Amino acid sequence: MLLAGATLALGMGAAGAANGPMLLVANQGDHTLSVVDPVAGKEIATIPVGGVTGHEVAASPDGSTAYVPIYGNSGVGAPGTDGSTISVIDLASRKIVGTVDFGHGVRPHMPLYDPVSGKLYVTTELERAITIIDPKTLKIEGQIPTGADQSHMFVVSHDGKHGYTANVRPGSVSVLDMAARKTITIIPISGSTQRICISRDDRLVFTADQTQPRMAVIDTSTNAVKQWVPLPSVGYGSAVTLDGKYLLVAMPRAKQLAVVDLATMQVVHTTDLPAGGQGEILMRPDGKVAYVSGYPGHQVAEVEVGSWKVARVIEVGQRGDGMAWVK
Repeated sequence: MLLAGATLALGMGAAGAANGPMLLVANQGDHTLSVVDPVAGKEIATIPVGGVTGHEVAASPDGSTAYVPIYGNSGVGAPGTDGSTISVIDLASRKIVGTVDFGHGVRPHMPLYDPVSGKLYVTTELERAITIIDPKTLKIEGQIPTGADQSHMFVVSHDGKHGYTANVRPGSVSVLDMAARKTITIIPISGSTQRICISRDDRLVFTADQTQPRMAVIDTSTNAVKQWVPLPSVGYGSAVTLDGKYLLVAMPRAKQLAVVDLATMQVVHTTDLPAGGQGEILMRPDGKVAYVSGYPGHQVAEVEVGSWKVARVIEVGQRGDGMAWVK
């Protein structure tokens, strides 16, 4: 159903894209957004996000705007405040220029700007839904129910037709029909699961079991777990390389990155990462680098695809987590 009493506060600032490219990092501990020059490998600015706390960030395709949902002061499923807004940041002026206000606590978490539909999606955990926002007007247009609690992270297929949410506890994945705005099915995974990514050809979806060191491999043609990939340690954030050959999995307990060959579904390499844990993985658009955020620390590791070496470490804010690329 639609969010009752949703309100909108909007004040658009400087138009046009900021100078790019840029890497954006949402810092939970500092309540800021780091702006990183990826060429120099240095943080060049920090932007207050206007609330406690922004875990994730999405950028508009034209590079002008960032969207930071204000989740609240706790972790998923834990007691704490319930965020009710999304901060809209103009990257040229580096200021908040608008707010999406849901009118009540929804714990908005994962934003995703879908280039196919032109819509901004965000998980609203307490509504058990993905909420649909028009990024031009910032108006809430509706919801897609997930049918599950704690729908924390999600991905959309490259054709824009299907969405997949990682439901932390109860440990499942919801499959969504994005156009029809309905839940197709819910796939059991384990007692707890975290993060989610999709293959380049949309045939496979991956999510990390939090009870055992393994990745679930979901066949999107059957909407069922096809197989499991054993890991050296429990996984967390993951991403598929742009050539479609490898699945990268952050393993916070081991402070390592696992490289899975998707042809054999076996781990073929591990890379030691900076201390402080590992959060998310973002592929650079040229496919040559994977950025691994260092939640709960203050570093992002830049890992070379192919050699799997850490080329450098970028200092950001405290508890740097979600990332986005600006062209």
